Amino acid sequence: MIVQRVVLNSRPGKNGNPVAENFRVEEVKLSDPITEGQVQVKTLYLSVDPYMRCRMNEDTGSDYLTPWQLSQVVDGGGIGIIEESKHTKLTKGDFVTSFYWPWQTKAILDGNLLEKVDPKLVDGHLSYFLGGIGMPGLTSLIGIQEKGHVTAGSKQTMVVSGAAGACGSMAGQIGHLLGCSRVVGICGTPEKCLFLTSELGFDGAINYKKGSVAEQLRELCPAGVDVYFDNVGGDITDTVIRQMNQNSHIILCGQISQYNKDVPYPPPLAPDVEAIRKENNITRERFMVLNYKDRFEPGILQLSQWFKEGKIKIKETILHGLENMGAAFQALMTGGNIGKQIVCISEEFTL
Repeated sequence: MIVQRVVLNSRPGKNGNPVAENFRVEEVKLSDPITEGQVQVKTLYLSVDPYMRCRMNEDTGSDYLTPWQLSQVVDGGGIGIIEESKHTKLTKGDFVTSFYWPWQTKAILDGNLLEKVDPKLVDGHLSYFLGGIGMPGLTSLIGIQEKGHVTAGSKQTMVVSGAAGACGSMAGQIGHLLGCSRVVGICGTPEKCLFLTSELGFDGAINYKKGSVAEQLRELCPAGVDVYFDNVGGDITDTVIRQMNQNSHIILCGQISQYNKDVPYPPPLAPDVEAIRKENNITRERFMVLNYKDRFEPGILQLSQWFKEGKIKIKETILHGLENMGAAFQALMTGGNIGKQIVCISEEFTL
């Protein structure tokens, strides 16, 4: 059987901006038959995520991320349906997911590396398992629970940067649900600002490309900032930290503004900002959701319940076709998405 796959065509360089041409589509023969413990899957949806920028470098800068290899198939979060199984716990027709799903139309995988998913948890929206009811949702939920120190009734103000992205859009909604009295998002277009306030219930939104972020923050957060869900780093983060209250908390989720730069992760703050952080006793600890795997199952159930109750809304930006994986990643890295960036590879399945 001949299938299509995406391989890493070239590296952008440690300080370069990734482009669609860093990837290429090629055809490959799928080995058959499958052996004991293996399954053949048809790919339905693939995820592109900011952390993947690190995997484009020979050195990812992280001990838990392996680099993609030139001319080898790229992998990441994926959802698919089993077409054939020689695994004792997986059968034909099961929907499965993995963090290491190859960017291929079909693949033969080790069944032990797959997790079954229940379409009923997402009302049939299988791609949500890659977004709001998947890793981004869990990152937002567990991150706020572990590092945000949100206490219901204490009138805390939360600021979210990268607020219209997969994690940011969930974090703001979850911040409200867990007890923040005010949530303000920072994003890059008027359309995204309107989306945050009119659809997701944010109390205010700042377009960092228009006007002074510091002035808008002072206006929208008159009592200062108690919790900062940081997706971007850089100048925006410096500005927020300068307005954070004593004993406040930074949830260090991502640093997308720094991913095209050769700096350590997490990048050190500027000396004057670090001095403010220390003086005000602001926590800024690295957060890695993979350290909380025991919380994934209850977290998914909580997110699913909120979704079914209409308490959280999940937004996706979807491109179609394996050939658009590179374009989707380039768009993600330049803010072209609202909500979770998804690529639909095939919609030919029956729930």
